Formats: sequence, C-alpha cells, structure tokens
Amino acid sequence: MNDSTALVTGANKGIGKEIARQLADAGLTVLVGSRDPERGERAVAEIGGDARLLVLDVTDTDSIAAAAARVDRLDVLINNAGVMVDSRTPAEAEVASFRRTYETNVFGVLAVTNAFLPALRRSAHPRVVNVSSGTGSLTWSAGEQFPHVGSGAAYRSSKTALNALTLYYAHALADEGFKINALAPGLRRTDLNERAAAADGDPAEAAAGAVRLALLADDGPTGEFVSWDGSPAPW
Repeated sequence: MNDSTALVTGANKGIGKEIARQLADAGLTVLVGSRDPERGERAVAEIGGDARLLVLDVTDTDSIAAAAARVDRLDVLINNAGVMVDSRTPAEAEVASFRRTYETNVFGVLAVTNAFLPALRRSAHPRVVNVSSGTGSLTWSAGEQFPHVGSGAAYRSSKTALNALTLYYAHALADEGFKINALAPGLRRTDLNERAAAADGDPAEAAAGAVRLALLADDGPTGEFVSWDGSPAPW
C-alpha cells in the first residue's frame, strides 16, 4: 500500500485522526481533511508518516472543489466528518437543526464523494468508507439495542440516510471495482456530545474497523453496514 493515497474528512480530531494515523502507519499517503488549517497542521504533525493537510470544509462547495482539484488519484476516501447539533426528539426539534445536521452528515458526503470520483476512478482498487452510527440502524432502534425515546432524531436519521446512500453508491459503482461500505464505530470518547465525551471507548478501536474496510481485498464485500469489530450491523 506504499503507493496508495487516502483522504479522511474531519481528520484533525477524534476517530478521524486515529483513522489517519493508522493509515499512515500502514504506509499510505494520508490527506488529513480539516476545515481549520491550524488544527489540521497540528494533527498532521502528531500523525506523522506521510500525512499531509488538505483544507476541506464538507459543507462548502468552493472548498470541496478546491480540494478535489489538488488530488489527481485517490485510492481511499473515508467520509468521517459528522456533527450532532442536538439530542432532541422530532416532536421537539427545529427544522433548522435537521438542515444543519444533514448538511454535514448526508449532503457533505454526497458532495465530497462525487467531487473525488474522478480521482477514485484512477485507482485500481477504489475504496470508500462512510462512518455512520449504530443509532442509525432502524432494526436496532426498533428493538432493544437503543431506548425507544426518539432522542437525537436529526443525527440518527441522518445516519440512516447515510446508510442508504452507501448502499446506492455501492450498487452504482460495483462494476467499476469500488468497495463502498458503512461503519458503525460504537460509542467512543470524542466531542460529538456529552455522552461521547464521558465514554470509555477508545477512538483507535473504531478507527481500526474503518481501516479494515479501507484496505479490503478485491474480493471483499461492498454495500454493507459493519460494526467496528467486523460483525454485520442491521440496516
């Protein structure tokens, strides 16, 4: 993989930073996607290896276009950037919070993936990993995995939509050799929300799951939703 290049969005902190670190340790050139140049530069220095800053705001069309223009070939795209605006139920939520959430978690993934498709098509083994959430699983939400309280409706429904988008991309690009999958990283110690900030889960553990999907062999799966430990996650 020493001649391969990966882009990780939202890679200046949390799970994204750990994904970038592990890919760099595996010998890839890693483009550290960060909308804040200063934070991105600090992350690049901490990640080491062949990590390079790529200024990228997934909600800004001009930023996406400028970033894509700098990349000729891309082997791995990991759509990690995500936000949780609030934890309200749909009965309590405002439309504006849904729009802000979907702008990053769904529309941003669509815009970035499409912008980098020409570069991915120049790869012999293109891989796309969308960092989703187990809370986006309708099966788990309807069962005993998560409380039946409808909280975090904007975030959780955005991840459900991301799962669907993952499946549609996988079907559309299967004949071109793409492997496109979604990851449920589990609850990790990040700044996503207060619950995540207090969690014991190591972001590096979730990152390892993303890296496995990023480095899939040509006979590996596509169009799947996978937990951080490699087990299937239900849609």
